[in-house]
Amino acid sequence: MSDKKLRAAIAIAGAFATAVTLAETAKAAKAEQEKCFGVSLKGKNDCAAGPGTSCAGTSKTDYQGGAWKYVPKGTCSAIVTPKGKGSLEPLPN
Repeated sequence: MSDKKLRAAIAIAGAFATAVTLAETAKAAKAEQEKCFGVSLKGKNDCAAGPGTSCAGTSKTDYQGGAWKYVPKGTCSAIVTPKGKGSLEPLPN
């Protein structure tokens, strides 16, 4: 194997290892989070916010009941908004 091919192979292997490590780190961080409904601001939700929305950033109003954000585990119900507390289940809009 030529020096050039060896360097390319090492670079590709390093990039792959980095990608796998980052994916595992993100998965571990997500495991320490929970979905908290009714606490996101308009357009700042983490994913689907109910009918008429698709994913992140699509909530139509502040504290929309079907919209959620990831928060540290165990903190959702302690979050208080002008519409009430955060919930682990979707809230009525």
